[in-house]
Amino acid sequence: MKRKTISVIMPAYNSSDYITRAVQSVFNQTRNDWELIIVDDCSEDDTLEVLKKEYSHFENVIVLKNTKNMGAAYSRNVAIEKSKGRFIAFLDSDDYWYPDKLDKQIKFMLAQKIAFSFSAYDVINQLGGKVRSVEVPYTVSYHELLNTCVIGCLTVVYDTKVLGKLYMPNIKKRQDYALWLNILKNGQIAYGIKEPLACYCEHEGSISYNKLKVIKYNWYLYRNIENLSFFESCYRFLNYSVRGFFRRYLPRLSKFLGIMG
Repeated sequence: MKRKTISVIMPAYNSSDYITRAVQSVFNQTRNDWELIIVDDCSEDDTLEVLKKEYSHFENVIVLKNTKNMGAAYSRNVAIEKSKGRFIAFLDSDDYWYPDKLDKQIKFMLAQKIAFSFSAYDVINQLGGKVRSVEVPYTVSYHELLNTCVIGCLTVVYDTKVLGKLYMPNIKKRQDYALWLNILKNGQIAYGIKEPLACYCEHEGSISYNKLKVIKYNWYLYRNIENLSFFESCYRFLNYSVRGFFRRYLPRLSKFLGIMG
């Protein structure tokens, strides 16, 4: 098989109801120089059977299975290790991309010589109805990202030719946020595409659905992964909470004030 330009990383767990939508959105891309690596995390439903039945005959789709349930970070890292593409892109099994996502994003990165990019995205509910659009800034630095995570995992692409293969810390939640911070910590800048290129499904299993859990995991990230002092953690934590309140309950004012994410 000819080496692909883009490796799409997809962890899967109990996602038989919607994983075909996610996979199909990769197949629907306007460029086909990709490989899709799916890691099933010992699903208790028929996710693995669906994948084998529908996609085992495609040479650019690789389906793997963990020996035991290990979590999304571990599953993504297994896929990254297996990947052969220059660009690493992330897509969870309950989300999906719009057809020109990869084409627009890779062209954007190559034209601007960008190593790490992300985009705006739409949010839908379990019935498929649009809830809102999440806007993003054009650039974000490490210290700006500490205040609030404006980078949606389903939109991220990074260039291994510049950054090398980078992995997520094996923590239960917010492992993607931790990786973005790790990339930016050494002076890199993340560049955002203002146009929504993907769609995030918000449901009871998604981390954004339970705001209290998000807050708890953010505190853990500040203190134990970023090793911030207690006082700086409090400052960042307060910043995150206030921004989240404005975005959720005062969206128009939030937009006017330029509070994104």
